[in-house]
This record gives sequence, C-alpha cells and structure tokens, in this order.
Amino acid sequence: MTGRCARAGRPRFHAWLALIALSASPFLSPAGTLHAQVTAIRAGQLLDPETGTLAANQILLIENGRIRSVGPQVTIPQGAAVLDLSRFTVMPGMFDAHTHLSMAVQKDRDGGDYYVTTLRDPTPFRAIQGVANARALLEAGFTTVRDVGNAGNYADTDLRRAIEVGYVPGPTIVNSGRIIAPYGGQFFLQPEKRGLGEPEYLYADTRDEMVKAIRENIHYGATVIKIVVDDQRYIYSIDDIRFMIAEAKAAGLKLAAHAWTGPGAHNAAAAGVASIEHGRIFSDEDLELAKRNNVVLVGTDYLAIGYDPVKSERAQWIDRLRRAHRIGVTMAFGTDVVEGVGEDRARRTLSGIDPWVEAGIPPAAILQALTINAARLLGVEDQRGLLRPGLAADIIAVPGNPLQDVNTLKSVAFVMKNGKVVRAPARPAS
Repeated sequence: MTGRCARAGRPRFHAWLALIALSASPFLSPAGTLHAQVTAIRAGQLLDPETGTLAANQILLIENGRIRSVGPQVTIPQGAAVLDLSRFTVMPGMFDAHTHLSMAVQKDRDGGDYYVTTLRDPTPFRAIQGVANARALLEAGFTTVRDVGNAGNYADTDLRRAIEVGYVPGPTIVNSGRIIAPYGGQFFLQPEKRGLGEPEYLYADTRDEMVKAIRENIHYGATVIKIVVDDQRYIYSIDDIRFMIAEAKAAGLKLAAHAWTGPGAHNAAAAGVASIEHGRIFSDEDLELAKRNNVVLVGTDYLAIGYDPVKSERAQWIDRLRRAHRIGVTMAFGTDVVEGVGEDRARRTLSGIDPWVEAGIPPAAILQALTINAARLLGVEDQRGLLRPGLAADIIAVPGNPLQDVNTLKSVAFVMKNGKVVRAPARPAS
C-alpha cells in the first residue's frame, strides 16, 4: 500500500492499538469501549478542595474532555466507558505555580549553581529536559503548572505549544518566557563578557526598556510576565512595578514578582503584583500589606528542604510560611525545583508538601494551595482547579483521605487530563 491510502490507514491501526490497550485496563468495565463519547468515573470519595469536604459514592460523567455532570444519582449512559475508582479518593489535578521545567541543575557538574547550568545547556537540550519533566509531573498528578522562566531562549513557549497540539504529554502550562530584571538580573557579570546573562534575562531599567521587554515576551509566547524585583543593590521601585503591572494588564497578562529581600517583598506587595515568588524575608507588616492588596504568596517552600538547604534558612522559610497562614495571606503551591529530570523531578516536586506539614498548615489549606488558589492565580479558575460541570476533566485519584493525611498525594494512582487517561491504577491483588 502506497501514497494516500497508506497514510489513511495508519490512524486506524493506531486506534486499534489504543482500543486493545484500553480494553485490557483493570478498572474499565467490560461494557466500555474506546468509541464511547462519554466516560463515567465511579469515585469512592470525591474531594472538594474549595469546601474541604468529601462526598461518598459519586459519579462523574466526562464528555469531550470536560465534566458533564457530578453526583451520587447520575445516570451512566448506555455504552459509556466506566472507570472504577471506588477504592480511591478522587480530586482535581494539582498545580505547581512556580516551576522551571527546562532547567536541570546538576550538583556534580555545576556545583549546584544554576548560572553554570545556563552556560552549559543550550536551549534545544533544555527543551528536551522540559519534555521529560513535563511528562513526569503530569504522571505524578500535576495537571497544570506555571513555568516562570530560566528556559533559555523561549524553550518554555515551545514546550507549551508542543503539549497543546499533542506532540508530547504534559500539564497545561502558563509560561513567562525570559525574566525581566534590572541590569544583571540574578547574576553578577564581568565587563569582558557582558552577554553571559543572556538569554535568561531581559534587562530593563528605563520605562521604555520595560515596555519593550514585556512586549517582546508577549510576542514570543509568554502568557504571564515575571520580573525580578531585587537581587542587585538597585531594585525596582513601587512605581516601576506598578508601571509594569499596567503594561502587562493592557495585554491581558498578570505579573509575578521574584522578591528575595525584605525591601523587594515590600515594594512588590505595595505595588499589588499578582504574586510574590519566594518572599523569603517577609515582615508581618508586609504580609498584612500583601493580604490587603490581594497579592498571592507563592513561597517556594521546597527551598527549605531542597537542594543543599542552609539549616538556619530552613527555620526562616518555615516561620514565614507559618506566619503567612496565620495572617491569612492567600497562598498557592509552588516549588522552584530546578534539580533532577523525569521521575526525580516529580519526586522532588511532591516533597514540596513537606515544609507545609512541618509548619503545621492544615491539610485542607494545603489542598486549596495545590488546586483552586493556584487556579485563580493563573487565571484558569473558569477552566480548571475544581471538579464542576463545564470544567476540564483534570482528575487524579489517591488512596486514603488527603484531608487527614496530605502525604497521600505522593501516591497518585490515577491521572486524567482533559478527559484522557494518563495513568491508571494497578490491578488489585487477588
């Protein structure tokens, strides 16, 4: 068979392979077929992170990648594919609101310095790292992420596009492109090699440079704007940040602000950014200011336990996390993991839950940070973050009850994204 007929036959062949694989799944009822337009999920318990409640014996109907209906008395249409998750707690997919999919720091090679990583790994290689990390995070239950830069020359945009068109599997991505910063960014350069900070950053010190940097990012596919407020002796002022917020907003984008120092956190909170990233040094007064200005804290608290943490800084991270919760600042889960590739990256990302537990944050609040809080920050709450009719079927299932033991999230058994099964539970022991 040659030419047009041969090309036409290939999709049918692949469809039959998919049918055989799906029919062999241990949680698919014998009546289900690949050609059913509707999928029904039998949930042992259904978790609503917004209310912090569980409902037993619920049925979700999925059609065209979205949730059609949810409830205990939902009628399953004849011919629907039925997925039996009655042994599990079913909940929305998780979010990581601060990730760097296209960066992998290697301790032995780079000495733990991501500046060295940016010099060694070209953008095409980093894009491939991003593919591996995106797939691993999706399989671990992270169905949406915000990639906040350090992706070379827009590898994050290309990764997002590849996922959207179905070339590679991965979470839904909101990406920032190149990070906008005062001269030098987060690096300390030398005058003989002034270009060593590129293409990680777009330096912007004047208003014209700020406008150009934001528009350049938008032109090359950024869907959120990320700035570095501080990290140099000169930092962005409150007026600088407000100016960039307005410029991003004019194009329909939010602005996320890296703030490592107390003055940086204050300026970002006072300006009213969408989110403050890190906020390592954050006074109670500035946390109150962030709360009043509806600024979300993405605390990247994984750094308390992650790559060679400093013991004294660990206590600082945990204390800031505890104080932010007590004051009532809205928080979204974000890790800032830059080590490991594939399964190791996923494992490290899940360990980002540990500092929240250590800080005594209730499981219900952690679950909100992992789902609906992050969805609202990313601006996708009308699409994802809860299991409601009309929203995307981004669904995971875990053993046990996450409201009692949030560590069950480290044992995700089932993942569905946009109505397509990514990961299925193992066959029960006979």
